[in-house]
Amino acid sequence: MISSIIKFKLTIFLLVISSFLSAQNHSNSSARNLIQNADISMVSRDWNTIANISSGTGETVSFFPIEITDLKSGQKLKALQVDMTISNCRDKTSWIDMNEISEFITFIESYVIPSLSNKTTDNKSNTYIFNSKEIVLYFLVNDMNNFNRLSVYLKENNVIEDQCYFWTETQIGKTRNLLTVLKSLK
Repeated sequence: MISSIIKFKLTIFLLVISSFLSAQNHSNSSARNLIQNADISMVSRDWNTIANISSGTGETVSFFPIEITDLKSGQKLKALQVDMTISNCRDKTSWIDMNEISEFITFIESYVIPSLSNKTTDNKSNTYIFNSKEIVLYFLVNDMNNFNRLSVYLKENNVIEDQCYFWTETQIGKTRNLLTVLKSLK
């Protein structure tokens, strides 16, 4: 009787732990999970298709298509890699899965680009937010000084790296280049 109770408790404990670990993996992109779980992998980049957005202080965020291959199993996965170089942080990388690309395209086409030239005179602003598994992009239209601002935050394990983020007010027009890169993935 005691043995079966211990087995039951152990089984419940293992189910809870496996559910927790499984939930952790779902908060990251499939690209990150493949890279972290493969014993050996290869990441192929297309440097002809890249969108670089810079800030006035020389910080950059770059978006480009990749293909990840698990060299043991042969499993392949396409994604969008996002590299961020910020002066007060180590270089950061996140990924956007293919199933998030269509929504990202809609966000840029329907909200960001049409708002690039919008200026309000009624002292109001709008913030458009795109939230994927590993990136959060904020597009603020008409801040208190009547500027538009693009901010990019990377996240891992569903935690936003709020100390390391990119923002620009002068290079927002480069989101058109980002749209071109996104459409190349379709």
